[in-house]
Amino acid sequence: MDLDAVRTFVAAADAGRFQEAAAELGVTQQAVSKRIAALERALGVRLFTRTPRGAELTIDGQAFLPHARELLRTAERAVASVSTAHRPLRVDVINSRGAATGLMRGFHRAHPEIELDVVMLWEIDAAVAAVRSGAIDASFRAVAAPGHPLPEDVEAVRVLDEPLQLLTGPGHALAGARSVTVAELAGHRIWMPGVVPGTEWTAYYDDLVAAFGLTIEATGPNFGSDALLDTIADTPALATFMSEGTRLVWPAGHGLRRIPVTAPTPVYPHALLWRRGNPHPGLAALRAHLATAAGGRDTAGTWMPDWVIPR
Repeated sequence: MDLDAVRTFVAAADAGRFQEAAAELGVTQQAVSKRIAALERALGVRLFTRTPRGAELTIDGQAFLPHARELLRTAERAVASVSTAHRPLRVDVINSRGAATGLMRGFHRAHPEIELDVVMLWEIDAAVAAVRSGAIDASFRAVAAPGHPLPEDVEAVRVLDEPLQLLTGPGHALAGARSVTVAELAGHRIWMPGVVPGTEWTAYYDDLVAAFGLTIEATGPNFGSDALLDTIADTPALATFMSEGTRLVWPAGHGLRRIPVTAPTPVYPHALLWRRGNPHPGLAALRAHLATAAGGRDTAGTWMPDWVIPR
């Protein structure tokens, strides 16, 4: 059913004259007559009777009027459901326990009036495609990873540099250290089953290995963080890297240690990606919040790959 014709019918019914309906809609009286006639043909009934005073609804017109109003209200709700002014701000945080989730929780506390829809996408190419299509408004990523250049219509800003820590079980040779240097990690087996080809964190750790001669093993299936913690706690020969902002809880009997890494401190660069011209009002608020809340770190004594975008 032609919604313009339905809208014209309602305007004519309220005004009582086709001429006044035309003025309200900004069209000609002839256009109003044509729309009403087309709607009557579609419905198979007469909706108006012409009188010296204007146009009066027929019995069928009176019956159709409340349904016509509901049709227009439904159409308005449908448009509002996808309007950036009314729908939630959709942001990809990759996983629920990382630093990006913490940043979004802080944003929600600061702006509870902005409705959020938090999603978790694994691959950077899928995240960038979702940003470009409007499926999501923003994504937290490390950019620009080798082989994944950003399209011209996608903008990015680095919002957080997150130090890596070494996570060991109680029996590991480095478990008692208050901090460890990168050089001291050479020869130790660092197990990271989540490092898989095609992700930006794989590119990051490949460069870390190349720069400092470390041994990172990605063997075995990735059963998630709980299984990783169990293995690290029970295997003195293995350690893993854990970002400073990663939130984890483990049984007290695990005796796990989170040890700062120094000289230099490897930092993981988190950036926010969004499509140029995205009009969602919540996106501007998020960018402003991250500019002040995330803050910057002194880059002296830190390391990151040379492909990372500057602040």
